[in-house]
Amino acid sequence: MSIRHGLLALLERGPRYGSQLRTEFESRTGSTWPLNVGQVYTTLNRLERDGMVAQDGEDSAGHALYAITDSGREELRTWFEKPVDRTSPARDELAIKLAMAVGAPGVDIRDVIQSQRRHTVKAMQDYTRLKAQALVAVESGTAHERDDVAWLLVLEQLIFQTEAEARWLDHCESRLIRLSAKTTTAGPASDEAPAATPGPAPRSAPASAPTSAAASAPAPAQRGAEAAPPVAGAR
Repeated sequence: MSIRHGLLALLERGPRYGSQLRTEFESRTGSTWPLNVGQVYTTLNRLERDGMVAQDGEDSAGHALYAITDSGREELRTWFEKPVDRTSPARDELAIKLAMAVGAPGVDIRDVIQSQRRHTVKAMQDYTRLKAQALVAVESGTAHERDDVAWLLVLEQLIFQTEAEARWLDHCESRLIRLSAKTTTAGPASDEAPAATPGPAPRSAPASAPTSAAASAPAPAQRGAEAAPPVAGAR
């Protein structure tokens, strides 16, 4: 998340002070990524150092106002035009957790997956409920419609993320089941096959001797791995 560029976007609408920027940032994003005032002022100081904002007097309450500069507008324009870089993805705690859980002693990775799936589905339901509320606010045409639309877009992105995470968790569990079944079927591998011990040559049975065949029960069919049912998408 780029706090730097988010603040520049808000300052393009006019001079603002620190706590005002924090409030508007959280209103626009639905407090999905909450900020503290210290974080805002630290970022403003760096932007001022880089010549992208400048102090612009005070308001009637004595709050120091900040305004965007031409350099800041150019930086903001470049940010809007440039795609978000995916070549160096941010570290994902869930992916790292599952990667480390594979083969970890005393850890049942399927329990980890199922616990996360319950949390993910609950989050998806919460986001869907909030989306319904945001849609009502947008359709009502309130004074803060722009913030409501922005929050709606953020919510829909969160819903798509949780849907994808739920499908990925189903895939992980299905793959682990298949790998487990494959390992069980193959059995432990040995480095060398034991040498066969030669035995006496078999004697032919007399022609008059009756032959008997031992009745053997058919081997039970091996159960195929079944993937966990997909989680219904929340829309």
